[in-house]
Amino acid sequence: MSAKRTPVSTAGGKAYELIRTAILQGDFLPGRRLKEDELTTLCEVSRTPVREALRRLALEGLVIVTPNAGAQVSSISSQELDEVYALRAMIESHAARRAAELIDTSSLARLRVLAAQMERAAADAGANLSVEFTPANAEFHRIILEAAMSPRLSAMAALVIEVPLTVRTLARYSRKDLARSMGHHRELIDALEARDGEWAASVMKSHILAAYQTLARLQPEEARKSA
Repeated sequence: MSAKRTPVSTAGGKAYELIRTAILQGDFLPGRRLKEDELTTLCEVSRTPVREALRRLALEGLVIVTPNAGAQVSSISSQELDEVYALRAMIESHAARRAAELIDTSSLARLRVLAAQMERAAADAGANLSVEFTPANAEFHRIILEAAMSPRLSAMAALVIEVPLTVRTLARYSRKDLARSMGHHRELIDALEARDGEWAASVMKSHILAAYQTLARLQPEEARKSA
């Protein structure tokens, strides 16, 4: 489901990390043009590493690179956002319902480990969520999808689970948002362990729609800042 990463130089890796962090923290807002001369100054590298970094970010969906037009931070319209999260709510809640019947004990144990890992990252005020939280969150959702044992569901989920959107949302979560998300994770595990499909589906739907509301709340603010 994740894009294959291409090798980058040490300078390219440095530029990648700095530009990616600026995007996720909201310093570079959706739709913003990324000028090479500005980025070389920011990253203190030459143009070649910056171009390497932009190609890597384009593979991850955080940046759009257009021939002869340069690069810009990727964005999504309000209508697209509505559709993506409506589909996610349907697909992932159905996956949770199926997983409640099929998930094995080792997968449940792994979900508990991941939930604890995310809670530790969220409790650390200085934690970089894109590094500590995001991979665990992605694995948590992937385990539930895989436990549903439906190749069709996994294929459909791959089309609408936008990693850049997820990462960008997590980067802007308030303490209250994080606490709610952690609660959903724990309740999902309880529902799956109880083999209660309807409970699991209901919690997953609430989880996805809450994430949507967080991102939708940020859209007007980001649009004003980038105007």
